[in-house]
Amino acid sequence: MAESETYNLFEVFEAVARKRAHHTAVIYLGTKYSYLKLKDLAEGFAAAMLNKGVKPGDRILIYIPHGIQWVVIWLGIQKLGAVGVPVTPIYTPYDLKFIANDSGAETIVCADTNFGYVKKVLPETQIKGIVVVKMSDLLPWWKRLFGQIFDVIPKGEIAIDGKTTYLFKDLLSGYKTADLPPEPRQEGKELVEILYTGGTTKSPKGVPINAKLFLSQCHNSIQTTDPLFPRERNILLCGVPIFHILGQTLALGLILAGGTVILHPRATLDSIFVCIQRFRAKSVIGVPLFYRMVLEHRRVDQYDLGSVECWMSAGDVLPVEVEKRFHDKFGKYIYQAYGTTETGGGVTSCPVNILNPPKSAGRILPNKKYKLVDPVTLESVRSGGPGELLVSSEDMPTSYLNKPEETKKSFIELDGEKWYRTGDIVSVDEEGNFFFVDRTVDMIKHKGYRISSSEVEATLQEHPAVIGACVVGVPDPSVGERIKAFVVLKEDIKGITGYDLIKWCRERLVSYKVPQYIEFRDMLPKSKVGKLLRRELRTEQLKRFEKSE
Repeated sequence: MAESETYNLFEVFEAVARKRAHHTAVIYLGTKYSYLKLKDLAEGFAAAMLNKGVKPGDRILIYIPHGIQWVVIWLGIQKLGAVGVPVTPIYTPYDLKFIANDSGAETIVCADTNFGYVKKVLPETQIKGIVVVKMSDLLPWWKRLFGQIFDVIPKGEIAIDGKTTYLFKDLLSGYKTADLPPEPRQEGKELVEILYTGGTTKSPKGVPINAKLFLSQCHNSIQTTDPLFPRERNILLCGVPIFHILGQTLALGLILAGGTVILHPRATLDSIFVCIQRFRAKSVIGVPLFYRMVLEHRRVDQYDLGSVECWMSAGDVLPVEVEKRFHDKFGKYIYQAYGTTETGGGVTSCPVNILNPPKSAGRILPNKKYKLVDPVTLESVRSGGPGELLVSSEDMPTSYLNKPEETKKSFIELDGEKWYRTGDIVSVDEEGNFFFVDRTVDMIKHKGYRISSSEVEATLQEHPAVIGACVVGVPDPSVGERIKAFVVLKEDIKGITGYDLIKWCRERLVSYKVPQYIEFRDMLPKSKVGKLLRRELRTEQLKRFEKSE
């Protein structure tokens, strides 16, 4: 994708679709969808939403697993000039209700499998319209029939009234694109989506993404593979969700560049290997856990994965031993990248045409600037020394949605510019390679997710038996870190177990935020002013881990 002359995302897609009309844009569960087909479907969805009263600027929640339906809906939202609000499809009603109210969304697109959650929160939100998607929608009839016969497609109970609740497939066939008004021109600052990330308080934080930033991020992410093959020839197997910023800038970015993206709603390793082999994928993106699982998979040698020229990893630090084992087995390097939702995605990426040093997270992307500072004084650190990474770019967000206190902590002004505090401690060598050193103790990296200690602590402290809680990450090479909670119970409480507290969290938190370990204590370490000292417990757990190795 070259630098665009327009900041209207659908206009960018339309230009590519005209040029690549009969080329494959998306492969979903083995079925190919051309650019022309994808354009028609997206325009049909936009026309249906317009007919149902959705206007430019309105917020639409996208609460489904990634697949062809997700791409159609996202592009349709851009055609309409509305604002997408992607939501992790495993979010609980608690988070769903918060995001619906915080974003001001009045329409939601949900899967039939999570329709029950939507109905549960409906009375407490402003949602007026529900579109229900089945994961077999848009598949050929024989695949849908196969799924029904062998019961391999997840499904849920739904109630369609035709007034506020509609089936996605019915909407696509019921409205003509001629109903659409001319596309609004964009200057680049208009909001195209709101992405939610973990909060240091109880609730997620909304990050507003504008069109200019999104296109810039896509361009800089996609161009990293240019030394290997033209973008139009890239076939990317997307092993990360496209409701997260990483999957968006790579998968959606590649669609805007004329390439092909392979998507699965819930993929097994065998299905991933089959797709790589069958469709000759040229690039793959996954989190470090994915690569460990590949190496430990018993049947990996039965597949031909030789078409892949670029293996990419992001979401957490890739262990050196995993990288070495992968190269020894497949003769290919894994190229690491680093980014955050608040920066609009990628910050650094490993060049694919050089031998990157071990542990390198890559070099700064062209549209980003950085500073390394002392996390306490915010003074610049000496060259080569570790410091907290601050990131800035021309079109980056400068605030969270409706969260002035968290905005003040995370977005700061230095030297007349706005910078985002990543909370990650890194170092940079003379050649500009970034190396992860440590992270602030408030964040835990588990399976590629950034999890706020404070959010899990707040959930535990809502339990009537808990008087205090401290949550830290425990090192685990297989997943990065596991979540461990240290809990103090009220003196008069008897019979509460770790299982009870984990069950409590499961009912209120998305699955990857639930603690794996609970340890009861009589007291928690605190500073003289009463601030929780997570670092002490984290250091204690790190020493235990080092002794056990």
